[in-house]
Amino acid sequence: MPQPPQTTARNDDWTAQAADRIEGLVTSIRAKTTVPLTTVARGIVYGLLAAFAGGVAMVLAAIAAIRILNFLPGGVWVADLIVGMTFVLAGVWAWRKRHPAER
Repeated sequence: MPQPPQTTARNDDWTAQAADRIEGLVTSIRAKTTVPLTTVARGIVYGLLAAFAGGVAMVLAAIAAIRILNFLPGGVWVADLIVGMTFVLAGVWAWRKRHPAER
């Protein structure tokens, strides 16, 4: 029975080296482009989700505070005043923090 022709080791090394170089190039390009973009996209999505959840939590907390404070004597306006002043004070605090402290 005849033997199949033997390929030389030189040809096998050349094809393996070419495949390794192509794979290394593709991996390098992917590491420099796709991976950082994926990280940025995740940060944007999770940030938006956190902002939305925080906004909903703030609205629900305000509603709950008004409902709870309605039990104070003086009517509904007292509860509205307390919750409103809380938001005004938070806004004033945030407004004062908008500029970095001067050195």
